[in-house]
Amino acid sequence: MNIFKLMMKKKELIPLIAFVSIAGVGAAYTGLYSLSKSDVIINRKKNPEPWENINPNKPQKFITISQKWKPVEELQKVRKLTK
Repeated sequence: MNIFKLMMKKKELIPLIAFVSIAGVGAAYTGLYSLSKSDVIINRKKNPEPWENINPNKPQKFITISQKWKPVEELQKVRKLTK
């Protein structure tokens, strides 16, 4: 309530409070968004190698511009031999 009274008395604080609020919401959203990505490990005991479960058809970057994924033949051969 005190913030609203202060904003009514000093109108020049309204843009400052708006920008700080938008920056705080954006920072919180970016933090939560990065936790959902596959390269962030929260619990190493439950899933020690999360990179094995990455879907190659789903882009992993925030912005992907004309990127195509091709499997590496040598890696596929090694993966078949180790299984």
